[in-house]
Amino acid sequence: MLIFPAIDLYGGKAVRLYKGDYAQMTVYSDSPLDVARDFRSQGATCLHIVDLEGAKTGETPNIETVRLLAKESGLFSEIGGGIRSLDVAEKYISSGVDRIILGTAAVTDDAFLEAALREYGRKVAVGADIKDGFVAVKGWTENSQYDVYTFCDKMEKLGVDTLIVTDISKDGAMLGTNLALYEDLSKKYKINITASGGVSSLEDVKNLRKMNLYAAIIGKAYYTGSISLREAVEAAK
Repeated sequence: MLIFPAIDLYGGKAVRLYKGDYAQMTVYSDSPLDVARDFRSQGATCLHIVDLEGAKTGETPNIETVRLLAKESGLFSEIGGGIRSLDVAEKYISSGVDRIILGTAAVTDDAFLEAALREYGRKVAVGADIKDGFVAVKGWTENSQYDVYTFCDKMEKLGVDTLIVTDISKDGAMLGTNLALYEDLSKKYKINITASGGVSSLEDVKNLRKMNLYAAIIGKAYYTGSISLREAVEAAK
C-alpha cells in the first residue's frame, strides 16, 4: 500500500480544514515545497495535493505552486480541487502532475468524465467524498443523488482506475478512519481504492494495509506530529 501525504493549498500556503469547513482553517506552512521535501526525506514517494480555492471556483489559482511541487518535489503527484473542464485538466497535466482527481465534475457531468478518461486514461482518478452515506460535491457543501455504492458501481463500469474515498466526518478530526467502509469497498470492487479522512495512527495504516487497498492519504496527523510519516510509509509496505 502506498502512502500519499497531503498538501492542501489555499493562497499559496499549506493549510488544513476541520471536516471540510473553510471557516476552520489552520495554516501549517508558507512553503508547500518545503513540506513536500520533508515528505520525501521521510521516505514518501507520493504526494496528494488539493487546491481548496479551486474546489470552490473551478479555477486554478494555485497553479504556479502546483507546478513547483510537481517539478521540484521528486514525488509522484496527484492534484484535485475544482477540475471541471478539459481546459483545467490540461493545465494541470501540462504543469507536470502525474494524475488529476475529478470530484464534483465526475458526479455531475458524465460527458466531461468520459472525455477526460478518453484523453488521459490512467492519469484520471475520481474522488468520492462521502457525507452521510452520499457523495458530496462543490467543496463538500452539497450532497449529490448518489450513495457511495451506486457511485462506485458507476465508476468501475466506466473504467476509472483509481477512486479516492474520503469520509468527510473523519477528515481532520483525528478520531481514526472509517475501517468498516474501506473493508467493504475493498471486498466489493476491483478498482484501486485510496482511503482518505482520519488516517491518524500507525494502527490505522496497518489495518488498511491488511485490506489490500491501493493507498492511504495522511493529512493532519502529519502536521500535528501524531504520526511518524517515516513509520507510516514502512508500515504500509
